[in-house]
Amino acid sequence: MIDRDLKRSLGQMMQGVQVVGARYHDAAHLYCSHWVMQVSFEEPIVLASVSPKHDTYPLIVATRRFAVSILAGDQVAQGQYFSYPGHKLEYSAPEWIEDWDGLPVVPNSIAWLRCEIEDEIQLNDHTLFLARVVAAREGRLKEPPLLYSSRLGWRKAGDKARQSGDSIRDALLARVDKSGET
Repeated sequence: MIDRDLKRSLGQMMQGVQVVGARYHDAAHLYCSHWVMQVSFEEPIVLASVSPKHDTYPLIVATRRFAVSILAGDQVAQGQYFSYPGHKLEYSAPEWIEDWDGLPVVPNSIAWLRCEIEDEIQLNDHTLFLARVVAAREGRLKEPPLLYSSRLGWRKAGDKARQSGDSIRDALLARVDKSGET
């Protein structure tokens, strides 16, 4: 169990929200995640942290592939829906699922990624899948993404953290140049 103070501190971390989907034969499952991230600039590699408790997990393991739907700020309902294990819901929302070349994705997302697993790391309660993005499809790229933190809940990305035209890097380099340090 994670220490309470550490858990509260970790809960401040804000991540983008995605829905991960997989299909194996007639079974298709999706789940909401905020633990999918790009991990390389040189190659299109993402990391997805997946719990073996999710019904999507055995489909990912069997096929070694999955799709990622990057949710927009107006897709809280879809994120919330896919946050619950499918077997606990008696309602199916087919309007929130579409097929993308054999993989289930969420319609009207910001973008979609088709991923093929290259490696995995087993942890106590999750498996980290390192996957190559083999295809991408653009959606509503201009929409702000949906964000989540366990302490702050669902959020929509918003205002810029700096003004357009202000270069923190240029200001720092000018300070270094003025000080004469290299």
